[in-house]
Amino acid sequence: MTSIWNYPDFDAHEGVHLFADPASGLKAVIAVHSTARGPAAGGVRFWHYADDSQAITDALRLSRGMSYKNAMAGLDLGGGKGVVLASRPGEVISEDRLVAFGRAVESLGGRYVTAEDVGMSEARMKVIAGQTRYVSGLPVSQGAAGGDPGPYTAHGVYLGVKAAARRGLRTDDMKGVRVAIQGTGSVGGGLARLLAKDGAVLTIADVDQARAEELASEIGAATMSPQDILTADVDIVSPNALGAILTERTIASLKARIVAGGANNQLATREDGQRLHDAGIVYAPDYVINAGGIINVGLEYLGHGDEAEVMARIAQIPGRLDQIWDEAEESGDPTAEVADRIARRLIGR
Repeated sequence: MTSIWNYPDFDAHEGVHLFADPASGLKAVIAVHSTARGPAAGGVRFWHYADDSQAITDALRLSRGMSYKNAMAGLDLGGGKGVVLASRPGEVISEDRLVAFGRAVESLGGRYVTAEDVGMSEARMKVIAGQTRYVSGLPVSQGAAGGDPGPYTAHGVYLGVKAAARRGLRTDDMKGVRVAIQGTGSVGGGLARLLAKDGAVLTIADVDQARAEELASEIGAATMSPQDILTADVDIVSPNALGAILTERTIASLKARIVAGGANNQLATREDGQRLHDAGIVYAPDYVINAGGIINVGLEYLGHGDEAEVMARIAQIPGRLDQIWDEAEESGDPTAEVADRIARRLIGR
């Protein structure tokens, strides 16, 4: 196996921890990118990877993204990420593996704070919380910060999509704006419902075709295959599934003038940010537009404010995007590069 130090996405991470628990079958990675601003916060995902190196790469990229996301959101948190490896696609994580992962989090002594991500839920966070106090995204009373981060992420992405429409289409009215949404889970589905209320013309796709068709029937959207959705003839493409989908090939095939969605690590490589820039496509850096969820569970963990404070902070996402787009126009640099530059300043790198 390639040394972790030699992975392309190793970015002076403070720690990359590999865990194995034979009794439960747990195999997990916890990557701590930075604790300069506070404990390294970031969700844990349960996912099947073709090989272990892909899981490590995902943890490295996602933890760095969390450092940048938390800094740009103004949170007193660093960046980390947990990845629990599934043995097969579609597997549901067992309770004993959740318990073992909780013990792994506890062993880091508070350097990493976990929360929900793909393949996890509030109920599963409660099981993890039985082993460690370094967990967020737990069920909370009405009006309090915390709980399922998905709806808050969706709301922030919705505000970001509208900001991108103002920037790229010069419109404040989403009625008739054609939007293609990749992924119809908690974030993509929530975004679709909000945009449908605004009268946007929606095309949606999901690897779970039945889920996509059910949502399409509910909101009056068209469906398309996940493989074709990025090249749909629309005004805005919104990736809300997994990452690394903006590549040299897919960018060359884009018909949309805007890319704005909640998926993490949408750019397959650094060069793809330049490709979007060269194509004149307005790009909303993912860790800025999708910060709603971490704002919610971050404030829960830190004990700062309530749901009203969460929503007030999420309402600042369009302003942050405008700052990035303005600096990109002034400097001539890609928005992805500008966002990274601002984030690195905030975490002292």
